[in-house]
Amino acid sequence: MEGPVRTVSFEALAAQVGQEIGVSAWTRIDQPMIDAFAKLTGDSHFIHVDPARAAAVLPSKGTIAHGFLTLSLLSNMAYQVCPTIEGVRFPLNYGFNRLRFVAPVPVGSRVRAHFVLHQIERIDDVQRQIIYTVTVEIEGAAKPALVAEWLTRITL
Repeated sequence: MEGPVRTVSFEALAAQVGQEIGVSAWTRIDQPMIDAFAKLTGDSHFIHVDPARAAAVLPSKGTIAHGFLTLSLLSNMAYQVCPTIEGVRFPLNYGFNRLRFVAPVPVGSRVRAHFVLHQIERIDDVQRQIIYTVTVEIEGAAKPALVAEWLTRITL
């Protein structure tokens, strides 16, 4: 993804507190993606990288994505949905509140993120904190892959 899909004024974004900002496109999580993430992070636990062994012990009958792999997809998903704000010198990923990996993501699944503008807080004269409630849905699953409050700091 090249970057945010639209630009809005700070006031226009602030008017959307409590509303869903948008939903990202579906992303398929396949074994090559899981394997590449395992190699990159050094987390090659068998539930992620050994399909036969994982099938023998997991209800999904196959490997599952790392929770942190699913989390890392949020950057691209946010670029698809969350606007850039006019006049902002730079946005800063500030972290998360209440991050939970609710359900495993079986290999071959498709996931997408729902972004709700939860809150905007004034930090000081020029800084604001934007909090998005993010839910990553697994196509066809009753429970989401993850839910979180994502904090971004901006300088006006």
